[in-house]
Amino acid sequence: MAMNTVEHVTDLRIAVNGAKRSGKTVGLVPTMGALHQGHLSLIERARTECDFVVMSLFVNPTQFTDIEDFEKYPRDPIRDRALAEKAGVSLVFEPGVGDVYVKGFDTVVVARHLSDILEGKSRPGHFQGVATVVTKLINMVGADKAFFGEKDYQQLQVVRRVVEDLNIPVKIVGCPIVREADGLAMSSRNVRLSERQRSAAAILKKALDYAQEIADTGVHDAYALRAWMAQTIEVEAEAKLDYATIVDPDELRDVDTIDSGGIALVAATFGKIRLIDNKVLKPAPGYEVRR
Repeated sequence: MAMNTVEHVTDLRIAVNGAKRSGKTVGLVPTMGALHQGHLSLIERARTECDFVVMSLFVNPTQFTDIEDFEKYPRDPIRDRALAEKAGVSLVFEPGVGDVYVKGFDTVVVARHLSDILEGKSRPGHFQGVATVVTKLINMVGADKAFFGEKDYQQLQVVRRVVEDLNIPVKIVGCPIVREADGLAMSSRNVRLSERQRSAAAILKKALDYAQEIADTGVHDAYALRAWMAQTIEVEAEAKLDYATIVDPDELRDVDTIDSGGIALVAATFGKIRLIDNKVLKPAPGYEVRR
């Protein structure tokens, strides 16, 4: 069946309702375009779990805290639609700003604690924009499942919190990070890195891996592991470190040790390009994890 593209919510719902009447399950893959292999892996996962896959294609202005970042965000909808069709997407939803934020729009969604820390501290209002647009997209589509990459781990937790708190009947599926050959997490922003910055950006994954290597020796103290990660990144001249931390996987609060596990989160800018990455940390082999 050929892939269709719709711009308006009315047409979207007609298509989705038709699929549901046929007994099909509906999956949503929200994207801002500039598709890469990470996005395609979400589509592949959605296709394995759902009968009818909707991919949204919308660069959401409300989640950008820097107008230059919004204006320079890579856009190539013709390429994106071609990749989506090849990947097996059933329907592309490509609304205009006016279709998402109608005249007089005055409602926002905020997961307060999760929105104010880490990325939220450096990008005030970012997660309010994310939570609001994701809530709208899920409601517009009426999806059974929605698929998000684990690279944006804090975003994933914000979405999970919103869905649980607001009793939205959708299952949020987190999908593994897809990486370049040198370990850099795939991101639409990677194409904006200079050659030198691109080479330097691999330091984020190296710092995360180094933390696990140290943990494997029996060092479970989160403060020590944070310091090792920060030092590793700060040695790279092209990187300006924002944070290197270890938190619990759900509420993203700082932990003292990784005795019960934890997730390491790092963020740094390379020139004007901000990149993030994460890794689940495990205690040394043979250590009994207490939960």
